[in-house]
Amino acid sequence: MPHNSREKKLESFGRLLDIMDDLRAGCPWDKKQTLESLRYLTIEETYELSDAIIDGDLNEIKGELGDIMLHMVFYSKIASEKEAFDVADVLQAICDKLVHRHPHIYGDVKAETEEEVKQNWEQLKLKEGKKSVLQGVPKSLPAMVKANRIQEKARGVGFDWENKEQVWDKVQEELGELKEELNNGAIHDKVESEFGDVLFSMINYARFIGINPEDALEKTNRKFIHRFQYLEAKAKEKGLNLADMTLEEMDVFWEEAKLH
Repeated sequence: MPHNSREKKLESFGRLLDIMDDLRAGCPWDKKQTLESLRYLTIEETYELSDAIIDGDLNEIKGELGDIMLHMVFYSKIASEKEAFDVADVLQAICDKLVHRHPHIYGDVKAETEEEVKQNWEQLKLKEGKKSVLQGVPKSLPAMVKANRIQEKARGVGFDWENKEQVWDKVQEELGELKEELNNGAIHDKVESEFGDVLFSMINYARFIGINPEDALEKTNRKFIHRFQYLEAKAKEKGLNLADMTLEEMDVFWEEAKLH
């Protein structure tokens, strides 16, 4: 597919703005929407985009990006009705932020590596008035994603391990502490705390070896679903009920599933 010209891109964005105006003025559903009512729908659309990315489906990614872009325009339209801001203000604000936070491109700051860029980014945020480098981590992020972001932000100001071997040692240490608490019959809260430490250290290790833990776990989830559904189908095909089968019998189909 040939690339669209800049004029075509601007024309397409203008068309979306015009359609948004039409929908807001004439569609009963669109008229009723508020910033609050759109919020959960935007979260859902973001997860749908995530699914499409994991599936590697570029056509689906295109569709999901369109849905999210519609939401961004929708929020801006509602805000303009409140005389707070419009889509031009939104775009100018992000442009200004990008220029300000990339002094190695638009200024005289040196940054030769990705890590230097991240460190500059976090330092600039502190200069902008943030009291903590962790302040920008959303409270409602899923725990695994949040742990990864916390660790990345701490690294941005130099608080991190030096190499992956140190992190792996930490994983082993946390596993040992968890096992010790379990062997000692510790109370639930203590075991939960140690289990959380194990997960946090594993997420840290994933970061050091270039693995996104959320993506890795989701791919494992999908692999399990595929194999388990194969197991269910094979059992049904042979007139068997999973609840009546032994683990050894189920394992035969499970091993078959790995080959499909």
